[in-house]
Amino acid sequence: MAEQATTGQATTGLMSGAPPFRGQAQVTLANWQDPPFNAWAFQHIRELIPTARIAPASDPAPLPRAEQDLSGLAVRSEDRDWTVGDVLAASHTDGFLVLHRGQVVAEHYANGMTPGTPHLLMSVSKSVTAAVAGVLAGRGLLDPAAQASSIVPELAGMSFAGATVQHLLDMRAGTKFSEDYEDLDADVRRYEQVYLWRPRDGSAPPLGTLPPDALAYYATLHNDGPHGGPFRYRSILTDVLAWVLERAAGRRLSELIATELWQPMGAESDAEITVDGHGNPMADGGICATLRDLGRFGQLYATGGGGIVPESWVADTIRGAPDGVEAFTGADELPGYPPGAHYRNCWWIRDPGEPFFNASGIYGQNIFVHPPSQTVVVKLSHWPDPLSQPLLRLTLDAVHAIIAALSAPLTKD
Repeated sequence: MAEQATTGQATTGLMSGAPPFRGQAQVTLANWQDPPFNAWAFQHIRELIPTARIAPASDPAPLPRAEQDLSGLAVRSEDRDWTVGDVLAASHTDGFLVLHRGQVVAEHYANGMTPGTPHLLMSVSKSVTAAVAGVLAGRGLLDPAAQASSIVPELAGMSFAGATVQHLLDMRAGTKFSEDYEDLDADVRRYEQVYLWRPRDGSAPPLGTLPPDALAYYATLHNDGPHGGPFRYRSILTDVLAWVLERAAGRRLSELIATELWQPMGAESDAEITVDGHGNPMADGGICATLRDLGRFGQLYATGGGGIVPESWVADTIRGAPDGVEAFTGADELPGYPPGAHYRNCWWIRDPGEPFFNASGIYGQNIFVHPPSQTVVVKLSHWPDPLSQPLLRLTLDAVHAIIAALSAPLTKD
């Protein structure tokens, strides 16, 4: 499966015409996350929501190529035989990249995506944001054990008082925040209005008038548990983390990602991050980046940080907190995770012993990292459902098949 690039509009015909036809094919702020509109929207975020630029390297690092045709590789999933090509077709794939020992083994584009297209990462954005935290911690600019309010004093008057930076990184602050993507009245849906991801309806019952920006929204929240308690996935914690990072470094998050990650790793294309009306970044899900640059980012973690993210930070991410497994096990139902799995520094550590871990976003965005075989698999998608366990299992089974195939030559050396 060597590089395959498609051009033109997505096959759905959305937003076709010049100017785009107004009608059922129109993608709007009200429908862009829903199928079939997300097939177009995830590659055109800057046309829907304000964004801040993340600048690439002036001299991009080359990605050596050692293509293999993986499309016919056998995959066994749910008592059925598939191929990798079957999996890509069945799982609404926009872009698919496999790196092995730093070389591009497979690169595939569909649905109008090209090598230069920035694709929405959803919560893979959290892992990028956490990597910035790791860089700042390595420079002594950030202490993960410090209370967040010691860096952003405004937090002392909010529900986040007493929460440490590490609590934000590990989703273990006590913040009450409902994130049911199917519930239009959930906190996450009102929050999206604040971040200009949905049309503002002017109110957010029972809180009254919708806050003007993210920082004002934070002040409306309350706790329903102790800081440092069990893992509970709440995206807003990463956005509070971004405020902490910006204050600690004195720069905007878009600039920090550019100067501390994208440029040092040799990114070749612009990335971007959505912002609210006052320029606050949606660190929890608003980054858009190209497939290859995500491969470069994943490669940092496959190589112990790549000399950019501190090796100790990557090791801590894999190892987890002393009570991390217990905190993860005692969390809300998390199907599909084996014993020993945990969440650390905004990464899902599926197997800390091997290790095998991933950055994950709704609607099928993933970076899988397997350091033992030096394999990185990036998949960008437009699933019809935010959290599809069948498509996730299918994707995981394909990734394991690829890792096994690429690991096989290592046993013969």
